Amino acid sequence: MGGKLSIDISEEAGVRYLHFGSDWVQGAMRIARPWALELDYTREMMAALLLRPENTWPRKVLQIGLGAASVTKFLYRHRPDCKITVVEIDPAVVPMAMQYFKLPDDPARIQIEIADGADFVISNKGKYDLILVDGFDADAKAGRLDSLPFYMDCKQRLSKDGLLAVNLLSRSKKFKASVQRLGEAFDGRALAFPSCDSGNAIAFAAGDNVVEMTLTDLKESARLLKAETGLNLLPTISRIESTSYCAGGNFTL
Repeated sequence: MGGKLSIDISEEAGVRYLHFGSDWVQGAMRIARPWALELDYTREMMAALLLRPENTWPRKVLQIGLGAASVTKFLYRHRPDCKITVVEIDPAVVPMAMQYFKLPDDPARIQIEIADGADFVISNKGKYDLILVDGFDADAKAGRLDSLPFYMDCKQRLSKDGLLAVNLLSRSKKFKASVQRLGEAFDGRALAFPSCDSGNAIAFAAGDNVVEMTLTDLKESARLLKAETGLNLLPTISRIESTSYCAGGNFTL
């Protein structure tokens, strides 16, 4: 992922956008609602909270790729016991996120590491309940962050109830290969949600403990999350329901 990025900010219709040297959107924030998740793929990354519905989960998060800090802020606000380690390869992204996207300056809960995400996962021996991977360069390439060794390293960093959520580009020719790599690393316990309108698709993989929920429980979890945070994931569940992931009204990962 090396190489210094050109960081650009644009605004349109009350939304501030982050770009890395191109028109491609790397992050967004509605200025009037800075804590909300503006982009649909960031909302779907938070579907992890439906799969482990206890409101004390996750306690430890590893986020690779800071961007506009959307999921960082969401977890910071709605999971007050959660500590977040953010790994960002470009040091210039951090002050930009604070100045333009309201990233909280709270070292006690948000630890920023300037490093290559793949190297960090290899060298760091901590365990995390949730690992979020959203790292692309200006050409929409993920590099080592979409490799079998990296996914295997992530598996080693997950707690027993841990989940990995990865942002993939479903319109890429390499999308199916990405999902296959993830499945290989996690012994088949991985899935890609149906693609968002933006062309992003969120893939999830589970640690040691199986995720097993009825569709009814998933919907109830979504209703509670909406009441608690304002995040509506019922449309996501409807899209999952139409796939093989909910065969017989049961969701298993």
